[in-house]
Amino acid sequence: MIRTRRLLIGLLFAATFAAADMPRTPKHPATDTYFGIEVTDDYRWLENGDDPEVRRWSEEQSAHTRQVLEALPDRSRFAKRLEELNLGASPDYLGLSSAGGRLFALKQQPPRNQPLLIALRSADDLESTKIIVDPHQFDSKDATAMDFYVPSHDGKLVAVCLSKGGSEDGSVSVFETETGCMLKDVVPRVNYPTGGGSVAWNADSTGFWYTRYPRGDERPPADQNFYQQIYFHKLGTPPEQDRYVLGKDFPRIAEIDLDASEDGRWVLATVANGDGGEFAHYLLGPSGDWTQITKFSDLVPQVKFGPEGTLFLLSHQGTPKGKIQRLPRDKPQLAAAKTIVPESDLVIRSLTPTRSMLYVVDLAGGPSQLRAFDHDGKPLSVPETKPISSIGQVVKLEGDVVLFRTESFLEPAAWYRFDPKSGKSTRTALFRTTPADFSDCEVVREFATSKDGTRVPLNILRRKGIELSGANPTLLYGYGGYGISLSPAFRPSRKVWLDRGGVLVIANLRGGGEFGEDWHKAGHLTRKQNVFDDFAACAQHLIDRRYTNPKKLAIEGGSNGGLLMGAALTQHPALFAAVIAHVGLFDMLRVELHPNGAFNVTEFGTVKDRPQFDALFAYSPYHHVQDGTTYPACLLLTGHNDGRVDPHHSRKFVARLQAAAPSGSAKPALLRYSFDTGHGMGTPLAERIAQDADVYAFLAWQLGMSGGAEGRK
Repeated sequence: MIRTRRLLIGLLFAATFAAADMPRTPKHPATDTYFGIEVTDDYRWLENGDDPEVRRWSEEQSAHTRQVLEALPDRSRFAKRLEELNLGASPDYLGLSSAGGRLFALKQQPPRNQPLLIALRSADDLESTKIIVDPHQFDSKDATAMDFYVPSHDGKLVAVCLSKGGSEDGSVSVFETETGCMLKDVVPRVNYPTGGGSVAWNADSTGFWYTRYPRGDERPPADQNFYQQIYFHKLGTPPEQDRYVLGKDFPRIAEIDLDASEDGRWVLATVANGDGGEFAHYLLGPSGDWTQITKFSDLVPQVKFGPEGTLFLLSHQGTPKGKIQRLPRDKPQLAAAKTIVPESDLVIRSLTPTRSMLYVVDLAGGPSQLRAFDHDGKPLSVPETKPISSIGQVVKLEGDVVLFRTESFLEPAAWYRFDPKSGKSTRTALFRTTPADFSDCEVVREFATSKDGTRVPLNILRRKGIELSGANPTLLYGYGGYGISLSPAFRPSRKVWLDRGGVLVIANLRGGGEFGEDWHKAGHLTRKQNVFDDFAACAQHLIDRRYTNPKKLAIEGGSNGGLLMGAALTQHPALFAAVIAHVGLFDMLRVELHPNGAFNVTEFGTVKDRPQFDALFAYSPYHHVQDGTTYPACLLLTGHNDGRVDPHHSRKFVARLQAAAPSGSAKPALLRYSFDTGHGMGTPLAERIAQDADVYAFLAWQLGMSGGAEGRK
């Protein structure tokens, strides 16, 4: 009785505080006109994150949110259990590469907040692990992170891009593999969230090609994070002397990825035209000349180096699910490409050529699998994979032997070695264990029917024997954009939700790549509304199948998925009880005015084009909040250093939701604002745990789960 009384008092305090002490946001209207349509923006002033008044407002909102969340009785219990699940896990090994007879990896080793860069002799020899870079050595607050790393061909040196505070604004440093010593070479402006960054070493490891953004007065201030180009750095020389190589004719929103052949004599530049899925490819040969292999219109998303002077291409030209072609490097005319693997019912996601084989990762609506062929396209045997699982990276070793990473919703990731000579795959020492035991859970795939009749897959994680009573707390997650596929992935933190009797659902919406490029195109530009319709259909499916009801249904998404959350709550406010939106896009009329937003034009469209403006304005969440409407309870999370989605989206949207709430509404709109993080990349482990604790406590509060089981171990 005492515990129940304390619980009720805590919840009552949180609800009262959330409503009564909400910080007030002044309105300073600004008006824009698009094609004769006037649009008023009351919170334009919140866009300037450097304004002291905006910072003060953000601090007040953050303090208010912290008081509300800390008052929730479940918050400390969730935090404790999440620490047990995350800190009690064994190391995870990500981003493997092979060079000079060594393996390199990013080792996430709890309780360390940032991954380590390590080298080891093989995937079965953990005792040979050598730490090359520990970000903690640069920053005691663990705010420094590695954006990417690239070892030299002989494995003796590693180029590492480092950035701070989740900014992804990175400079490249060079480290000795054997000693971990950092050379004097520091190359600035290599990485930024808008177009990323990349490095490719030359053959004798005396230098590397790299991507670079404008420095100094090379471009006007508005263009400082655009016009990415390729330069070459020779070790031991100042970066001011680096040689321009390629890119002056690339688009303003070019995103460049570099790759070198095994012998370092050839370099491939993949150039994306923003984020909409268009790619061009350029090849540098031993002669020192660059040759353009493909154009944006050729629909070739990937080109990979093969052995003996070959190139392998993944093409969507006339085949939205993908076909594989082969070209000679010395005569890379696309018209002469030979198709060796034709299109099938599976979606080709990636390819990895080895000495005499070609490993292909396929998507089947979300889950993925592995196939293999010889270089003429003849199918070869490969290990079977479990249903509703995913294949991540494939790393070639000696000959045709590869390592591949696999995981599922219920089983942690593990790296396997496959040797085609024996036909066997063997789990290596690079596997993860965790206290999160999902043996009492199961995954089922069901299909919702969208507004236009399209069947949309749902991956439903639930406890075995669950009763379909229509009253299960359910969390529905979605994304639906950029051709990105939501494949099965293991997350220990999900166990706290399932142990509370919750159901977790991941939807494979249009806009993603789960069923190929047609599936992506059906949810981008002027067809973006299809994504929101798919998501609403998934929610209704869960209600119709008696998993849950609107008072027990919550939704979650991040970035483009945050846009989805905004559209879902403004279009269907009565369908959900709570909304979690991470680093979301909400004002779709002003996205393109900020650096990374310009890269999104090829995915979302532009307000300069009438049909695209009409589509954007029709769903822009910020512009569809209606005064006096009771919206679901909302928790918006964002980071001040986010260079991908400007945090002003969350600032403006939460202000608009707070102003629109009916008098006396018990449904809060809260902003969790971090001044030390960005879009999520480089966020310290401790902060990720804290975020999860806040999210689950908020959901338990809003869905009436508070005071439930502590969490079965």
